[in-house]
Amino acid sequence: MSTVRQRLRAARSLKEIVDRDALKAGLSALAKEHKGDSNALRLAVVAFLKQSLAEGRETARRWLNEDGAGGACAEWLSAQMDGVIQALFHHATEDLYPRTNPSSGERLGVAAVGGYGRGSMAPGSDVDLLFLLPYKKTAWGESVVEAILYTLWDMGLKVGHATRSIDECVRLSQSDMTIRTAVLETRYLAGDEEIVGDLIRRFDKEVVEGTAAEFAAAKLAERDERLKRVGASRYLVEPNVKEGKGGLRDLNTLFWIAKYVYRVRDVNDLVEVGLFSAAELRMFKKCEDFLWAVRCQLHFIAGRAEERVSFDLQREIAVALGYTEHPGLRDVERFMKHYFLVAKDVGDLTAILCHALEVRHAKPKPRLDRFLTGFRRSRKRRAPSESDGFVIDDERLNVRDDQVFTRDPVDIIRFFHIADSYGLAFHPDAMRLITKSLKLIDGALRDSREANALFLEILTSRRAPETVLRRMNETGVLGRFIPDFGKIVAMMQFNMYHHYTVDEHLLRSIGVLAEIDEGGAADSHPLANELMPSVRDRVALYVALFLHDIAKGRPEDHSIAGARIARRLCPRLGLTPAQTDTVAWLIERHLTMSIVAQSRDLSDRRTIEDFAKIVQSPERLKMLLILTICDIKAVGPGVWNGWKGQLLRTLYWETELVLTGGHSTGDRRSLVEQAKAELRTRLPDWSDEAFEVYAQRHYAPYWLKIEADRAASHARLLAATDEDGSKLATDVTTDAFRGVTELTVIAPDHPRLLSVIAGACAAAGANILDAHINTTTDGFAVDAIFIARAFPDDEDELRRARRIASSVEQALRGEIRLGESIANRAKATNRGKTRPFHIPPEVTVTNAWSDRHTVVEVVGLDRPGLLWDLTNAISRLNLNIASAHVATFGERAVDVFYVTDLTGAKIASTSRQSTIRTKLTAALEQGEKA
Repeated sequence: MSTVRQRLRAARSLKEIVDRDALKAGLSALAKEHKGDSNALRLAVVAFLKQSLAEGRETARRWLNEDGAGGACAEWLSAQMDGVIQALFHHATEDLYPRTNPSSGERLGVAAVGGYGRGSMAPGSDVDLLFLLPYKKTAWGESVVEAILYTLWDMGLKVGHATRSIDECVRLSQSDMTIRTAVLETRYLAGDEEIVGDLIRRFDKEVVEGTAAEFAAAKLAERDERLKRVGASRYLVEPNVKEGKGGLRDLNTLFWIAKYVYRVRDVNDLVEVGLFSAAELRMFKKCEDFLWAVRCQLHFIAGRAEERVSFDLQREIAVALGYTEHPGLRDVERFMKHYFLVAKDVGDLTAILCHALEVRHAKPKPRLDRFLTGFRRSRKRRAPSESDGFVIDDERLNVRDDQVFTRDPVDIIRFFHIADSYGLAFHPDAMRLITKSLKLIDGALRDSREANALFLEILTSRRAPETVLRRMNETGVLGRFIPDFGKIVAMMQFNMYHHYTVDEHLLRSIGVLAEIDEGGAADSHPLANELMPSVRDRVALYVALFLHDIAKGRPEDHSIAGARIARRLCPRLGLTPAQTDTVAWLIERHLTMSIVAQSRDLSDRRTIEDFAKIVQSPERLKMLLILTICDIKAVGPGVWNGWKGQLLRTLYWETELVLTGGHSTGDRRSLVEQAKAELRTRLPDWSDEAFEVYAQRHYAPYWLKIEADRAASHARLLAATDEDGSKLATDVTTDAFRGVTELTVIAPDHPRLLSVIAGACAAAGANILDAHINTTTDGFAVDAIFIARAFPDDEDELRRARRIASSVEQALRGEIRLGESIANRAKATNRGKTRPFHIPPEVTVTNAWSDRHTVVEVVGLDRPGLLWDLTNAISRLNLNIASAHVATFGERAVDVFYVTDLTGAKIASTSRQSTIRTKLTAALEQGEKA
């Protein structure tokens, strides 16, 4: 037992949590002091009680910081509030509205209900009160209630309240499940205790009795709806500690149902009624204590009722709860790993409850829990042919007896293999037995050829590998059987890019691959869907995807460490040396294709040739593409988009061409002529002479990288500009599949052009993904700026794009002050926000990535206006930007610029390269300080 909980129990036994008599005496003294001045009395009472509450909360926070006893802190805060309510009731009934000759109707009981009724509160919790009357409202009762409520409101508390008779409470509880749940937690506070007792007795008899199944079904359905709102995964990296999956509300729901169905009053009674074992009860209390510690610290640190454990608060909570840094894992990552392990335990407890309800027939169809198929009246039992240790019970796989795994530990893996083979759900009794049998998964079982063959078939199953692997993970089998996987279970990565824990990310990536494998991703991943049937070794692909992030959380590069793990693990799983080599290569290179596609100029020949040297074979290229798609899509909602898909497809096609023969110099000349011929067919209204003049305006690289349809729109836009003599024009088009909007800008070329465009886009709130810069032979720039789409509807997106285009034109004409506009937007965006992340600025200047350009790669913390600052700095360095590629990985920005000097040459001088690094690093650091 924690020191704080011991103190709390001692204090409660001595009634010393709050000196209620002192509070009552203090309020009575104030009433005498300010007699006749109700306004002064009200202010004095509010100040007195606020001071008392503040002192109590400070004590609770100090005790919480001492040993992290969250449950004790929550009980302490609730007891503090009890004292305030009781003192206020005494003040209202004795000092303000004393009864000289009370009638039978002038009775009033005050009860805590809902969350407050459980006797636990966070610093920012609502105060849920029920003012209970015997049968009707009276003037005296209304005056007392108003006096209490107005004081609580003046104290700045959030109060949920209702004034009702017992009959009203019973009637409303019968028809409204929310009210029924609140009344279920009724706890006497002050006033007429007999009235509160009458309500509890009538509620049990007239509402609860005979309605257990109805209540359980309603609460579980309510839980499902809640999780749809806040996120169906318990492994979100910014979880909601109150409402999220595996959070406090799940524990509340569990106890509400248990309390209602089993008619218990205290959580300790759950062992006596057979719902939990003693160990499971300890788990319940441990989870509750931890989650209350997190929630209370969250409220204390945020200074308000904040329930989302956001990035900007996680580290402060971790430090407050005493977590320290370990090699490869920061303090905040260790704290969040603990959080997710607790959330998993809450899920296990929920499954136990659901099974117990089914056994009692209290849980009706349809299925309301992930483990169960729902109660069925028929009890069909048959044994699977693979093992006589199991039985199929109503389409759920169960064990025949509790010694099955002791007799043959391989059956632990076989259990999941059979469930996958037959498409069966998992019986909770079997899952509990597996969890208790984890010690049987030892070195001998890990080295078992049969067990590894069964596991490999599960992993590469054509049915539902993600589902089965997830169950293996939730029972602890996966982490025990693959110890390296066990190290990343519940591990979060403290960044804004990854939405899930590492193990959840890996399982979701297997799910994405399985979808592609069965041909269900033709619309979203057409190329991967087309290539997957031709992959020669799908086993190696599945294994590589399953292991690609398995070395996260280590001090070294996780790709290299992961490849080393694969070389050790793959032979154990039964893979050949050739398969092992392929898996290790895929893991070591699993980020390469994504980085190249998103941050390199794919129209630059050197980019494709260098990437082809890494890949070496069309088969590896094919596997790496599919793995990359699965990896990105499993990161989280919204991370994958059509733009990234198009970049990957382009890189794939260009690299495949090199690997299968490629283009010679003569081929490239013929490609230029071919591109011109294709454009000519799209301009039938142009004369041959006019077209030939226009064709001479573009350099060869333009023809090699531009699609015919886009080239046609450029031609018409340039022609219109020539005709009206404006020298400035913009055009916008949307692309729903790629998730981008293309902004084309025609303007006289000058070094600051991209900087002005980037600034205008930043001021308008547009997120630039890519910029293709083309210069004509007569000094015009034809810049294609690709911005992230904001609206699903084309009309809405086009209206937004036209506003951005107008801002660009105004900026190019010098009609708006870009620096001021960007600063204002950045200020509005960052108002009230802290920056929990720091990314050391990193600038690379190299001539090795391109034959024609110097490539500048800038890595730093993403923020509004970053591209404007960088392009501004580049223009002041008298550099021409040939193309810009903007990639954002959560809070980490990776911007790559292909540049030359003003004569079109590479930057060869080492001193000038050093100046570029210095200036761009300063631009990044300036933003960090802003």
